Amino acid sequence: MGKIIAIANQKGGVGKTTTTVNLAAALGVLEKKVLLIDADPQANASSGLGIDVDSIEYGTYEILEHTITAKDAIIATSSPNVDLIPAHIDLVAIEIELVDKENREYMLRESLKDVRDDYDYILIDCAPSLGLITLNALSAADSVIIPIQCEYFALEGLGKLLNTIKSIQKIHNADLDIEGLLLTMFDSRLRLSNQVVEEVTKHFQNMVFKTIIQRNVRLSEAPSYGESIISYDATSKGAVNYINLAHEILKKNK
Repeated sequence: MGKIIAIANQKGGVGKTTTTVNLAAALGVLEKKVLLIDADPQANASSGLGIDVDSIEYGTYEILEHTITAKDAIIATSSPNVDLIPAHIDLVAIEIELVDKENREYMLRESLKDVRDDYDYILIDCAPSLGLITLNALSAADSVIIPIQCEYFALEGLGKLLNTIKSIQKIHNADLDIEGLLLTMFDSRLRLSNQVVEEVTKHFQNMVFKTIIQRNVRLSEAPSYGESIISYDATSKGAVNYINLAHEILKKNK
């Protein structure tokens, strides 16, 4: 049975999509079968894997609405062993449309029951908000990875997110674990970067991944070519970081 991991943080620009796409690619290269679910209306994970977002017929919107099954929404990507349920801008409307539905927090969980056995890992790229789509992702997930950028406001909002996770554990999903806090955009030359690493590690100790994602130009370039960092430049620092992260997650889930 596949493990479902949500990548979430209500703060924008912390490396959620970068992490989802490149972790999926890294796990795929390590011969794990991966399904990536784009649960962000901006659809950056979809375009980051080379999918033309405008040509998408079915995606996350339709499976949350239950108009089609998850199996029907899955498309193949050029990344080895990685499939995708894409998103398009219509996903913005789902929050309003689900408001009156019964069990609206569990729409994604229900949809994924059919495909869960087909994959080793299912990764969900969440929107930078704590709205109904993210709530669906966290209610469906076994665990959550929280990317934190190594910058001044890093810890701001983290308390709020951890409280949200606590209340989801209490009300919607008692089995939700924190897979780990992932430090991103690390620049070893900056004192601030090092201070954030120190601070986060001191507060959260074993919850923090040993792998730190370093700032890397190649990592920023890859999405504009519709490729993961693994296929764009496998020898870059970014690729090595994400392969290490994939190894760390596999070891943890043995």
